[in-house]
Amino acid sequence: MGGGMDAEMLPIDCVSTILSNTSPSDACRSSMVSSTFRSAAGSDVVWKRFLPADYRDLVSRLVTPLTFSAMKELFLLLCNPVLIDGGKKSFKLDKSSGKISYMLSARELSITWSDEPLCWSWRSVSESRFSEVAELRTTSWLEIHGQIRTQSLSPNTTYGAYLVLKTYDRAYGLDSIPSEISVSVGNRLFNGTAYLTRGDHKKQQMECLFYKNRIEMLRKRVGEGDGRVPCKREDGWMEIELGEFFSGDASEEVKMSLMEVKGHQLKGGLVIEGIEVRPKE
Repeated sequence: MGGGMDAEMLPIDCVSTILSNTSPSDACRSSMVSSTFRSAAGSDVVWKRFLPADYRDLVSRLVTPLTFSAMKELFLLLCNPVLIDGGKKSFKLDKSSGKISYMLSARELSITWSDEPLCWSWRSVSESRFSEVAELRTTSWLEIHGQIRTQSLSPNTTYGAYLVLKTYDRAYGLDSIPSEISVSVGNRLFNGTAYLTRGDHKKQQMECLFYKNRIEMLRKRVGEGDGRVPCKREDGWMEIELGEFFSGDASEEVKMSLMEVKGHQLKGGLVIEGIEVRPKE
């Protein structure tokens, strides 16, 4: 008897149970095995397992309600970023694995002096998924903190935390010394350094010419790090990886930060959209 006939003889409930213990991509591929597998691969039993355990609570927190008639349909809708919690957070599922990603908007972060109009302004930009972003006008103290609990994320998964930003051509003072970045979970801590722009060589040469001794002195105040630089995102923004962490079975608080508070020079021309927490490939 051929393999296809063997597959047809399996009870559909049995096949559904088997597929629910695989991954979304495996379930989709299995639908080509036989008509039994095709029926099982589209069942609510399978796709409910790929959704977060608290998906009902998540759906109730959506800014814009979703219309769906099956669990697979809901899963696919959540594979695109959706706004939750009054538009202050964005949620997304990975289409292949079902892993959870979050983005905390700038309003969800703790940004020192962000309530001072002379230092920061809040405005709407068409290229952001959020209603507001934070624009740095001028400050000598740059400090940004975000936090999220691991119970909101996929268990037993390595995550990266990314500050999502833009800088204007007229930006100044951002990279006189590198910013200090960190991600901590429990007693596990990652520390590093980062630059907020990809580098205007002419501007750097001028700064070095006029402020070389001061810059060298200031950089000695900052701990050792790999000097990360922003990378371009598909949505047109830039991002800097603040660090990575492991989301286990326990519920722990993840703390993420970027600070440049040791140089005391004025800086401006930075736009913060938020911090994204997503599984690492």
